[in-house]
Amino acid sequence: MSGIPHDHYEPKSNGEKWLHRRLPIVSLMYDTLMIPTPKNLNWMWIWGIVLVFCLVMQIITGVVLVMHYTPHVDMAFASVEHIMRNVNGGWALRYIHQNGASLFFIAVYMHIFRGLYYGSYKAPREITWIIGMLIYLLMMATAFMGYVLPWGQMSFWGATVITGLFGAIPFVGDAIQTWLLGGPAVDNATLNRFLSLHYLLPFVILGLVIVHVWAFHTTGNNNPTGVEVRRTSRKEADADTLPFWPYFVIKDLFALAVILIGFFAVVGFMPNFLGHPDNYIEANPMITPAHIVPEWYFLPFYAVLRAFDGDVWVVIAASFLTGGIVNAAFFGVIAMFGAIVVLALVPWLDTSSVRSGRYRPMFKWFFWIFILNFFLLMWVGARPAEGIYPYIALVGSAYWFAYFLLILPILGVIEKPLPQPETIEEDFNAHYGPEAQGGTSAPVSNPAE
Repeated sequence: MSGIPHDHYEPKSNGEKWLHRRLPIVSLMYDTLMIPTPKNLNWMWIWGIVLVFCLVMQIITGVVLVMHYTPHVDMAFASVEHIMRNVNGGWALRYIHQNGASLFFIAVYMHIFRGLYYGSYKAPREITWIIGMLIYLLMMATAFMGYVLPWGQMSFWGATVITGLFGAIPFVGDAIQTWLLGGPAVDNATLNRFLSLHYLLPFVILGLVIVHVWAFHTTGNNNPTGVEVRRTSRKEADADTLPFWPYFVIKDLFALAVILIGFFAVVGFMPNFLGHPDNYIEANPMITPAHIVPEWYFLPFYAVLRAFDGDVWVVIAASFLTGGIVNAAFFGVIAMFGAIVVLALVPWLDTSSVRSGRYRPMFKWFFWIFILNFFLLMWVGARPAEGIYPYIALVGSAYWFAYFLLILPILGVIEKPLPQPETIEEDFNAHYGPEAQGGTSAPVSNPAE
């Protein structure tokens, strides 16, 4: 956001000048806190601080938990019970870490959906969006590996199913699967590898988060109107923005406090609500659970994976055209990862010149159907792959791909957008009036708009 005119840090004392010449860390912190921020940001812009808090919380609790964890198939389950029963505060650390993963994914989905609705992926923020998608992929990998560590029944069989997906890749699948597992099956080598990666990846995520923040500080924050901050003069920029401190910092901290009240209520009163009962049974390779289910945040993509069985015409056609190389299992893997790839490619798939969904009447309908479809896939992903459920999953998967590959490109051509405000100042005054310019509280807009 360096192009927006604003005050920069100027060292005053000799000590500050000495430090600034050698390591301008105070300048970096000042410019980050005082960065000009669009004054019309609504409550959907609070999820960034929730995500940063979750990442730090997961790293701290994870570092402590691993001090008491034993990565061996004969002792892993018992070491988790030891943490719960014998380590001082161990039950709280484990439940905070366990439910912290769910809060992390709730926040990241809200963050992604907000970006999709308000067009935060559009130029010049494509790189910011791509980095965000990389963070999301690493979150999924980290969460999956962490779910294996308690070595319960669902941990073991979930690892068996998910790593088995790589075995479906033609020619090289078996070699990749063996490399991932450290052997021919899920065993002690797998547990050690997953612990190592589960411990490492959060620090990689932290590095990407820093780059992510740097990226949007360079291009500037998007806002509900999608109109850019004026940069031609200091006066115009000040009319469109407010400093991040204290207005938005206080607002974000208030939102974080409210969310944490609910989070710690779950940790204290219903910590196992989102867990699967079978994962409180020690892993047994000789007994397969009746229904293998991943954690809730993987369910939409798990539904896409299972939707494309051997009876679906597109799978039959792909198998015929490739001489059987692309079978149902491999096609399901392609569809599952493809569902994430199209999400990452949305900056180039959305052809509309209007950034914010607030001014796109047709887009709004398809977007809210997309959100409902996401929850439909989540629900059907937890159902058995029998009866009507595979058909529901297939319809939901078809809409997911149609939304990105057909609907968004076509809407950009045929949709007639509503009039947009010329400036952020105009939108702000329309909501609050010019007298709000001198107010002392952080301005927010209606998040439903």
